[in-house]
Amino acid sequence: MDEFELIQEAKKAREKTYSPYSKFGVGAAILTKDGRIYHGTNIENASYGLCMCAERNALYGLYCDGLSQDDILMMAVVADTEGPVSPCGACRQVLSELFPSQAPIILANLEGDIKRTTVKELLPFAFEMEDL
Repeated sequence: MDEFELIQEAKKAREKTYSPYSKFGVGAAILTKDGRIYHGTNIENASYGLCMCAERNALYGLYCDGLSQDDILMMAVVADTEGPVSPCGACRQVLSELFPSQAPIILANLEGDIKRTTVKELLPFAFEMEDL
């Protein structure tokens, strides 16, 4: 599977969004080394602090299935934004611990704009276990 196909999977995930408050649907798709795809979409709640982002939903689903960062090839994230969508700070922090540091993260929008990055580029000074 290439980047374009993974972005299409993220778009499919975005269609499942529950975002009645922000009206901002986000989709994520993670490709594993064995070819599985884990979808995630943002799920909102009237108590805003209980909302969950697409990136974390996809990543947590992967971990719930018994996989880890050692199994991940790449991730795509997509939203209806002017340029490629960017993960929030909470997602960047979670990705810094649970996603491979040099694995590609493909950020995209519905118009086809793409930015390729990594966790280290997204959060160069992450709070880590060593900081505790």
